[in-house]
Amino acid sequence: MFDELRKYKNKNHFFFSKKDRLEDVCNAPKNKSGIYIVYELKNGKIELVYIGSSGKVQNNGNMNHRENGLFDRIVNGHQFGKIPRKKSWLQKLTAEKIEALDVYWYDTFNDTHRDIPVFVEATIIQKFFDINGCLPRWNKEL
Repeated sequence: MFDELRKYKNKNHFFFSKKDRLEDVCNAPKNKSGIYIVYELKNGKIELVYIGSSGKVQNNGNMNHRENGLFDRIVNGHQFGKIPRKKSWLQKLTAEKIEALDVYWYDTFNDTHRDIPVFVEATIIQKFFDINGCLPRWNKEL
């Protein structure tokens, strides 16, 4: 769906379910920045529910990685109020009867590519919007 992401070689994904601790299953790097895309697995269907990013480019062109990078943004970043994802995603799994989340992450700013994470995030959100006419369900208004 997102051909723009094929160029990133440092990437992976992991599954998260109610029986898991997010900090145990998350395999995102602690020293990199980029984007992550969250799919829900529910009733035999897969739906993209969230697109996020981590890391900011400084005025001098250097990347300011969040402390503990993509890993920390995914695990401890706040979503659905002031609640870290390691808790709020568990609540969502139960409330929305989601079987699991499949989280894909991409390192977008490195020696090979210097793509600003928020730009890549916006590009993917725009493509999703063009196809679906709305934002992913868990993304707030932009």
